[in-house]
Amino acid sequence: MKDRLGSEDVIWDLTDLYKDTGDDNIEKDTENIKGKIALFSTKYRKKLNVISPGEFLNAVIALEEIYQKISRIGSFAYLNFTTQSNNEQASAFLQRFEEISSQFQKELLFFELEWASLEDEAANLLLENLALGRYRHYLEKLRKYRPHQLIETEEKILAEISPVGAGNWNKLFEKVLSILKFGEAGRTQEEVLSDLYDPDRMIRIKSAKEFTEGLESQKHILTHIFNTILADKMIMDRLRRFPDWVSSMNLDNEIDEKIVTALVDAVKNRYDIPQRYYRLKKELLGYDELFDYDRYGPLPFSPEKKIPWDQGKEMVLKAYEDFSPVMMDIALNFFDGRWIHAPIMPGKRGGAFSDPVTPDVHPYVMTNYSGMNRDVQTLAHELGHGVHQYLAGRKQGYFNSRTPLVMAETASVFGEMLSFRSQLERAKGRDEKLSLLCNKLEEIFATVFRQVAMNRFEDAIHRERRSKGEMSAARFGELWIDTQKEMFGDSVTLTGDYSIWWSYVTHFLEAPGYVYAYAFGELLVLSLYKMFMEEGKSFVPRYLNLLASGGNGSPSQLLADFGVRLDDSGFWNDGLDIIDKMLKEVQELVAMKA
Repeated sequence: MKDRLGSEDVIWDLTDLYKDTGDDNIEKDTENIKGKIALFSTKYRKKLNVISPGEFLNAVIALEEIYQKISRIGSFAYLNFTTQSNNEQASAFLQRFEEISSQFQKELLFFELEWASLEDEAANLLLENLALGRYRHYLEKLRKYRPHQLIETEEKILAEISPVGAGNWNKLFEKVLSILKFGEAGRTQEEVLSDLYDPDRMIRIKSAKEFTEGLESQKHILTHIFNTILADKMIMDRLRRFPDWVSSMNLDNEIDEKIVTALVDAVKNRYDIPQRYYRLKKELLGYDELFDYDRYGPLPFSPEKKIPWDQGKEMVLKAYEDFSPVMMDIALNFFDGRWIHAPIMPGKRGGAFSDPVTPDVHPYVMTNYSGMNRDVQTLAHELGHGVHQYLAGRKQGYFNSRTPLVMAETASVFGEMLSFRSQLERAKGRDEKLSLLCNKLEEIFATVFRQVAMNRFEDAIHRERRSKGEMSAARFGELWIDTQKEMFGDSVTLTGDYSIWWSYVTHFLEAPGYVYAYAFGELLVLSLYKMFMEEGKSFVPRYLNLLASGGNGSPSQLLADFGVRLDDSGFWNDGLDIIDKMLKEVQELVAMKA
């Protein structure tokens, strides 16, 4: 019988949204939305070129209110599904909402299309209205999509079929993985992967073998899902005239392709950092060869003790409080208000996330807590998202609270850094400090180098799908191993079993191009944290203001107050140099220990 961690009872309370899927308010709100959309369409369709700045502001406010109401129902449907994706009623409810939502989107399309197609002179006249305030950036960003928009009838067709498009294949992917059982014990994905952190090598080998066998049993379905979503992205990019597979993500993130290229190239040029670390780890573990299933094995001087939920909670809250009592107070709401879902359960999706929901409610955090130190860091990460979403929602409203992914990952990774530094300051003795540093380095490798390697895999599969057609599972595996080997060099031996491990990475399907945002966020946070160490408490209000700014500005605009130049390749190298220094500190501590 497993030891209780206290996380088993941490179940979120979704009644702040609706009581359940049978709540009469869902139907009432749906009808209310229909009425508001009909009124909005009557008042503003084909009128944007003649209405006054004041009327235009009223239109934007009305549109924001409609979208917020739609998102409230959508968030409830999705959150309800994620913890019970094996429940047919939860799945059917989510699908029904997505079909209704697509109809709503279809009726509202005219506003974005008409706004984007306005002549610059007419648009600028409306934007000059000072009362637009926080909506200005949102509206300016919408106009940047003009070259990629279709005519209204075509956009309506795409909206009509969207419930059975890529999103539905994603839902199938989640269902397949959430009901998949691994090994004779029939464990979940989260349970079997947690054994990769076990000090016993035989347990790690067994865990990796069981995970591989589970994925292999669904290989035909997973490969088909990947091929379908790659094809869907190819077709959509062609229809919307995006020059490259990642162009739409760059536009969403409001960053130039040159910035992404500079980031990826800078990280690839420092693959020597993880390679040096894993060679050191091999020596410390006393192995002749380090295999893929050994990467997360604990070092001999760092026995991993299970951390009960309440202890993990206090660790994160203390770290947040030391930085800013404001951040701690907001994070505390997530625990006291039951805004968190923590236990590992059959049917629950893997990983972790924070859903912003809507500004008139609050975010919800989902995690799979198994009591490891990395789970505490994950909690700090997701609460970083949560605090960011909470502050941005209160300050910016619905439209501008949606933050570019690269900035969203900055807030989450900063939360992790606060938790790590708090633990490091309280470390007792060289072994504990060394253990924390090694764990942190491995987390950074997962956030920076692994994500860039996955970006290279993603780049390869999109390009090959477009040039050569549908791909086999074996070909996916070859490209996966090639891009992983580039990162590990000869420091880690990748087994044949590892070639199927591309098939469970959700981000490849949910948000093509997403993963570079993690590396962006980590390297940016390293620089921001360095500023905090140099400036002290005067840094805190500036950082909280950054979070409260949400998406009301491009990353370059939001970071201007910090003197950050994203187009300067030296900036990314500065962050990588900090990682290099951490590795050198580990090497020095190991030498002293010897």
